[in-house]
Amino acid sequence: MAAPQESAPRPDAAPRRADRRPELDAIRLVVVYGLVCFHAALVFDTRDDYYVKNATTTEATTWLAGLCVVWAMPALFLIAGLGSWHSIRRRGPGGFVRERLLRLGVPLLVASLTILPLPPWLRLKAADPGYTESYPRFLLRYFDVHLSLSDLPFLVQGEYFESGHLWFVVLLLAFSALLAALAAWLPSGRVARIRDAAAGATARRGVVLLPALPLAVIGALLGMEEAFAGWSRWAYLLFFLYGFALAADDRFRAAMRRDAVPAAVAGVVLFAAAGYALDVAGDDPFTDMTVPAAVARVLFALAGWCWLVAILGLLDRRRTAPVGVRDERHRPVYDYLSVAALPMYVLHQPIVVAAAYLVVRWQLPAPVKYLAIVGASFVAMFAVYELVVRRTRLTRRLFGIRG
Repeated sequence: MAAPQESAPRPDAAPRRADRRPELDAIRLVVVYGLVCFHAALVFDTRDDYYVKNATTTEATTWLAGLCVVWAMPALFLIAGLGSWHSIRRRGPGGFVRERLLRLGVPLLVASLTILPLPPWLRLKAADPGYTESYPRFLLRYFDVHLSLSDLPFLVQGEYFESGHLWFVVLLLAFSALLAALAAWLPSGRVARIRDAAAGATARRGVVLLPALPLAVIGALLGMEEAFAGWSRWAYLLFFLYGFALAADDRFRAAMRRDAVPAAVAGVVLFAAAGYALDVAGDDPFTDMTVPAAVARVLFALAGWCWLVAILGLLDRRRTAPVGVRDERHRPVYDYLSVAALPMYVLHQPIVVAAAYLVVRWQLPAPVKYLAIVGASFVAMFAVYELVVRRTRLTRRLFGIRG
């Protein structure tokens, strides 16, 4: 007689106490707040088609941007997957989906109706000095939308409508729904056996780097999407699922710590090779199906996973203070920035674009303009957060703040 299958976690099941991983919170904060600096740099980038462009641009920002895109957004998806494992254990698949809709879906809807139209409108004004259409009239065209399945999971389409920088939220909601369906449908006993076998295999050096291979296949066959920070949306799905799997067994974590240094060396070499290959691969190496372009994308994908293993593994190595000991001097600032991270992410790009629209007209050197855009953006973001978002229970809910 077959052994009974292990039942799926119930919403009321007592979860295993999770070891707090401060390095994940630190990575999240660096990426979210670093996006202000990243998007401000695109104003001066020769190759990127950002909303507002400076009169003089440089290719130096292309390499600097590459150093960010190779790991930053993949890290956010992987960390989101790690958190999803614990959330599903606590809430069950249905509760997990409800929590994601409240936490991410509500801010997405609010931003789509209020601040996301601003960057496309400023793009039109910056590109054509004779453009005089008022913002309210532009909104009528912006919200002329329809539903379409041609660009899943981006169901709402229109000539001017866009998800903007919140493509991350759209993808994360879609991936969360898919994960919840898989968690409810797949026999948990079989999943546990597969996970145990995979975790056991990581006892051998280098095995933890093998998840880079499916990413390389996606890069070669499906290409890279510039609108999604240089990665295919389906590569992000893999990062998300990898994070979910990594959270389920500490042997994955131990393997990343062990192999962090060789992963770092490989990541640097592969990134340099990918940068050169992308530069010489042709007119559109992101999507061309030529051999040089495909090789360049494979190198980039391999580099991305190596960077993640290196970053997570090195930051997770033994700390000088015992786990749980906090530096109370810095804790209030850390807690403040952590709570504000999601609202700041939602707010940042319209504010950066508005600041850039004003600053690029100044007759000043580009570095001074860049610092002015970054400084003005941070001041405006924190002002809006302090004066509007965190003042009332309603506005906190609308921007995804728990509690």
